[in-house]
Amino acid sequence: MSKRIYVGGLPFSTTENELNALFATYGAVSNTKIITDKYSGQSRGFGFVEMANDPEAVAAMEKLNGSDFGGRKLTVNEAKPMEARTGGGGRGGFGGGGRDGGGRDSGRGGNRW
Repeated sequence: MSKRIYVGGLPFSTTENELNALFATYGAVSNTKIITDKYSGQSRGFGFVEMANDPEAVAAMEKLNGSDFGGRKLTVNEAKPMEARTGGGGRGGFGGGGRDGGGRDSGRGGNRW
């Protein structure tokens, strides 16, 4: 069974090929992915590596966690499953204002639509 590994603290200039080469010294790498900002395309400084062999993945995590790579200290551990996102955003999800809850002032006077 393959193991997915989280790699944090990457220099922003790191390529997926460089990340692959770093982990390939410990065993076969199935896949690498550096996470980028969806607007700028700039690296966010972390990524994921998938290794096919569990003992090789464990050895890579033990050796690389806390190590220096490109002048930065790496955080390397087993990736956790991504939590499901809930809808509505972070601000409650509904527009507000007005007394009737529909965004209009239903009282007398004041601004009317």
